[in-house]
Amino acid sequence: MGTTKQHHVTIKGMKDGLVFLLDDTCEFTALIQDLQYKLEHTHQNILTGPIMHVDVKLGARAVSDAEKEEILNILKQKGNLLIRSIESDEPVTTSVSENDMKIMTGVVRSGQVLHHVGNLLFLGDINPGGTVNCTGDIYVMGALRGMAHAGFEGNVDAIIAASYFSPTQLRIADVISRPPDEWEIKESNMEFAYLQEGHMQIDKIQNIARLRKDTHIFKGV
Repeated sequence: MGTTKQHHVTIKGMKDGLVFLLDDTCEFTALIQDLQYKLEHTHQNILTGPIMHVDVKLGARAVSDAEKEEILNILKQKGNLLIRSIESDEPVTTSVSENDMKIMTGVVRSGQVLHHVGNLLFLGDINPGGTVNCTGDIYVMGALRGMAHAGFEGNVDAIIAASYFSPTQLRIADVISRPPDEWEIKESNMEFAYLQEGHMQIDKIQNIARLRKDTHIFKGV
């Protein structure tokens, strides 16, 4: 006599990839178990094929960074799945200040996706094929050679700064720019990208005070 298996993960094929719809009402442990099961026993024709972009929908579930990382790590077990986004309908809580800055170190390698809610200071390199998504600003103290998406949830005031700019693609809110369409790599100075009237602009980091009025400026003696 068999038992009825609860399905907490739905995989849908889209024109440009896959969407994983995750049940937002079940226990997180049950969700993880079903996700693991689906990846190992179902949809093998697409889960073992060519590279597929994946969008993960969390519904109204509120997840911690550790839980989100656990979901991403399971998906990454399938080498052909390239995580494009992981989204939640959970309203942004006001207890987390938009000005909070999280500091992380490491290297984002090809195929890896770093997702963060808030502003991020990343001490390390973003390699080609690596992706960083943030709802706020992205500051990279290293080389940005992959993709960076600031203002991931629509914040057009977000910026992207890096010690060395050579990204495969920049995104701020819904605006996409890729070199050399709208900007050029100039000197090796630290620079930042921002939106001006809907267009991506690049400027030297010392001019960031024009956009961040609370930045303290050193004027020398």
